[in-house]
Amino acid sequence: MLKLRDTLTGEKRELVPIANEVRLYVCGITPYSEAHLGHALFSIVFDVLRRYLEWRGFGVRHIQNFTDIDDKLIERANETGASVADLAERHSDAYMTQLGNLNVLPATEYPRATEEIPNIIAFIAGLVTKDVAYTSGGDVYYRVREKDDYGKLSKRDVNDLRSGIRVDLSELKNDPLDFALWKSAKPGEPYWESPWGPGRPGWHIECSAMAMNALGEQIDIHGGGSDLIFPHHENEIAQSESFTGKTPFANIWMHNALLTLEEEKMSKSLGNLVSIDEVLDAYGPDALRMFIVTSHYRSPITFSEEALEAAQAGAERLRQAAFSKSITTGQSLDPTEIRERFTEVMDDDLNTPQALAALFDLARAINRAHDAGNDTREAQSTLRELASVLGFTLLNPTNRDENAAPFVDLLVELRSELRTARQWELADKVRDNLVELGIELQDGPDGTDWSFQ
Repeated sequence: MLKLRDTLTGEKRELVPIANEVRLYVCGITPYSEAHLGHALFSIVFDVLRRYLEWRGFGVRHIQNFTDIDDKLIERANETGASVADLAERHSDAYMTQLGNLNVLPATEYPRATEEIPNIIAFIAGLVTKDVAYTSGGDVYYRVREKDDYGKLSKRDVNDLRSGIRVDLSELKNDPLDFALWKSAKPGEPYWESPWGPGRPGWHIECSAMAMNALGEQIDIHGGGSDLIFPHHENEIAQSESFTGKTPFANIWMHNALLTLEEEKMSKSLGNLVSIDEVLDAYGPDALRMFIVTSHYRSPITFSEEALEAAQAGAERLRQAAFSKSITTGQSLDPTEIRERFTEVMDDDLNTPQALAALFDLARAINRAHDAGNDTREAQSTLRELASVLGFTLLNPTNRDENAAPFVDLLVELRSELRTARQWELADKVRDNLVELGIELQDGPDGTDWSFQ
């Protein structure tokens, strides 16, 4: 029985899909600049969720949006002289390439806010008709106090919120807590025609409209970073449930913790970013994924090169055990207990650290079985299968030259012949030279295996 912790109730809840497939919506990026390691974090977390759901037999309809019209995009476009559309397209395309390099499965759909304007306008019009939204000077605002349970996701009291809120003097709200659904056009900004005049949608309404258009009025899982709980996801709940009259908007709210760098959240606004490409070039996708899934998705992760190096070494241990030459004689190593353990801990709120512990135990058992001359075929197949559920490629890091493999094979064969001829000194010299080139040798009863260190 798969259970996930629901941010709204604070409890682990069994996943019972509304229909014949899991409706999963994940808040994506605002493509105003290059994606960073924090974006890789949430992408990998929800990729693992998607992979595990499918492995457990669920169908999944996975939607991840691009917020391609937003205050930050407009500001960056004005700074750089690029158009908002070109800026968003360039960074969206780059991010999609990075997702492929991270071995993240593509979502079912990637809706873009600018392609959903008619749906957004219809959504806002419905809220105005229900009198939970109002027009003011070309803007449209949601009436927060019309939602009796506003604050239920973030556990905040409306009255406490009101005391500390700042109001932009350019806004014409009836109440400081009300939030914009539609913003009237300012000179030089992109705009669309609407019943309230030219303008553009507010941030919060975009996701509700895209989620509802792609998945329906109620969804199974709504995901995103914990920094989105308030106000973004709180406002999504309010406007969506007000529009449909149905509760809950999402059965499970799932939020990943954030990546920190020197005790600060990694963010564009703080300028303390590490790019995805930078880490991929240095360590490869499996090391980055290992770094992330070693922690539970609800636990903050602190970035360090030492942690990535350890993750790289861990990924390599799994790869070596999974692809070392299979032993086909002797007693067969049964991986059933590991498979059951893996399922049990992943069913418990996607406990990837414990799932990894099971994989490393299986890798050690494979290595021991190798040494004992026992059959490892089934165990290695299971290790590869379970590792793929977590999204590992188990390939050599991308910065290794695979073209060198035939030459390494030749040198390893030469060393074996030298050892057979008892020319130990020359054999050791070949081994030492291979080690200097970053090649690790493993001598076993069936010969010598090698791998990049």
